[in-house]
Amino acid sequence: MYKLIIVDDEPTVRYGLRNYFQWSDFGIEVIDEADDGLTGLALAERTRPDIVLTDVRMLHMDGIQMASQIRSSYPQTKIVFVSGHDDVDYMKSALQVNAVDYIFKPVNMQELHKVVERVMGELEEERKERRLIADMQEKLTQSMPLLREKFLMSLIRDGIQQPHRIQDRLDFLGLQLPEEAPYWVIIVQIDDNADVVDGRSERDKQLLAYAVLNVCQELVERYMNGYAFENRSGEYVCILYGGEEREGLDLEDPLVMLAGDIRENLAQWLKISVTIGVGERISKLAALPLSYTRAREAADQKWYLGKNRIITMDSLETDEESPYRFDSSQHERFLSALKAGEQGPLFQELEVWFARVARNRKDGIHYGKIFSLELILLANRLMLEFNIHDAELERKGTDLWSRINKQETIRDVRTLLEAHLLEVCNRVQDKRSGKSRHVIERIRAVMEQRYAENLTVSDVAESVYLSSTYVSLLFKQETGETVYEYLTKVRIERAKEMLRDPRVKFYEVSEAVGYADPSHFSKIFKKYTGWTPSGYRDQMT
Repeated sequence: MYKLIIVDDEPTVRYGLRNYFQWSDFGIEVIDEADDGLTGLALAERTRPDIVLTDVRMLHMDGIQMASQIRSSYPQTKIVFVSGHDDVDYMKSALQVNAVDYIFKPVNMQELHKVVERVMGELEEERKERRLIADMQEKLTQSMPLLREKFLMSLIRDGIQQPHRIQDRLDFLGLQLPEEAPYWVIIVQIDDNADVVDGRSERDKQLLAYAVLNVCQELVERYMNGYAFENRSGEYVCILYGGEEREGLDLEDPLVMLAGDIRENLAQWLKISVTIGVGERISKLAALPLSYTRAREAADQKWYLGKNRIITMDSLETDEESPYRFDSSQHERFLSALKAGEQGPLFQELEVWFARVARNRKDGIHYGKIFSLELILLANRLMLEFNIHDAELERKGTDLWSRINKQETIRDVRTLLEAHLLEVCNRVQDKRSGKSRHVIERIRAVMEQRYAENLTVSDVAESVYLSSTYVSLLFKQETGETVYEYLTKVRIERAKEMLRDPRVKFYEVSEAVGYADPSHFSKIFKKYTGWTPSGYRDQMT
């Protein structure tokens, strides 16, 4: 309900206005009344009404003075003047205090009705506007962490874009970042981020990020000043600044201790391993991108130095030689080793190549992964040339590139690559040594011995200690027929032998050669021999 007070020195007017108009229809409650301007002003200060309906000429203080003071203290209050004096000067005064309207006595109820409608329209619009502003303020408050994060990200990437506005933005976001102070940026990267983060639900991802940030921010505040935020998936950035050095203690000392505590706490409480890159010291807020770049470069050394480390600028020494490329002579050596199926020479070449890449820190990550892809393609091409078809190994080769691309250290890339190339070498050796022929004979022997069972390719593969995919492909490649085709031939030949004996019933023959359904056996038999079992027996006897 909106609150209304009536101020008039005539009791009958106050009574009539209060009782002969249906204020409740408009959601208005008449909360009190006064008989002069001073009393009306005191009443307004006590009740803070939404609407004041007041006479113009009154004792002690007229309505214009009262309204002016009310509007000065409560600008949202709506003023409506009621007067029996058709006075132009008073009307001008009413306009000066921004009165909503001016009604002459005696009051016409229809006219009052229109005036109240207009007043209510203004009040409702202002209420909607206040609600909108309040909602926007609430949403702004809720989004403040996101706005701070976005601003901090822009600081480390782009620096200060508008120096003259930087302090206003810091004040608005509630950030304390002096323009001149010793600053550092450290980067906290979750090791094996693809395995740790990507497999989680969205809820668990957010919980993990929240927990990591809490640990980082709490420790930052314990050691120095600054802010922690998530820069991208699996990477958290801490902007740090400190005061003056104390005697016997450099500012770098708490920085190193902070990094160590972050690593240890994340391992203890969240069971995750992290690599921390420490950027170089700078002296101005505007230079944050430089420290951030150095911190990223330090963290990237994980590719060579390994995971779960604190890496500082001292680790960024690089070999000035140009990147070691995969030249034609080395290509031939790798190809020769693969063709021969020789693991020793192949892994020796890998050792030389990865050692050279590890010494070149500038482009080693890129070249290491591209080189691995080239070797995978080389091995696949060689398998095609040797007519080696192994769907399982080919699928592994296809998946291997995406796995290698996710690896964070040169050691992990090399481990995956060596395992794949070892399988290729084994397949090549089998092909060259004729081992595949021995495998085929073993497969045939299994089927010739167990044809009476409900035999599957998996059963056959298990008997020769190979995968079912490899057995199927190898048998087809070496014999020109499938495992099931050969098994059926064995069964039909054995059935022919049994059908020559008229004492053996047809269903007994069917069961003896691995067919539980005699009608199905009859169809298979006719397909392969052109005779039904009974027709074949009649012909043979």
